[in-house]
Amino acid sequence: MKKLKKIPKFKNEKQEKEFWSKNDSVDYIDWSKARSDFKFSNLKPSTETISLRLSKSMLNELKTIANEKDVPYQSFIKIILDERIKNEIKRRSVRHKV
Repeated sequence: MKKLKKIPKFKNEKQEKEFWSKNDSVDYIDWSKARSDFKFSNLKPSTETISLRLSKSMLNELKTIANEKDVPYQSFIKIILDERIKNEIKRRSVRHKV
């Protein structure tokens, strides 16, 4: 077994990235000792994929507005939905207090 080199201390992530792009990790890490049985427990995606049918004109308008705001259109749709849901929840809670 060859002697492993010591991993240097890095001042920042950019310096570390540059180092690893030019050096092979096998010179610094004994990968034979790495765990192969490691599992992430109960990881669930934080979002769920859905299919939503929109008219072409509505989708085009959404894309145009999102582009003007420099936001991906799918993110823009999520922003709109989030705002609307929060407003509905507020309205519902005010209605129930009266």
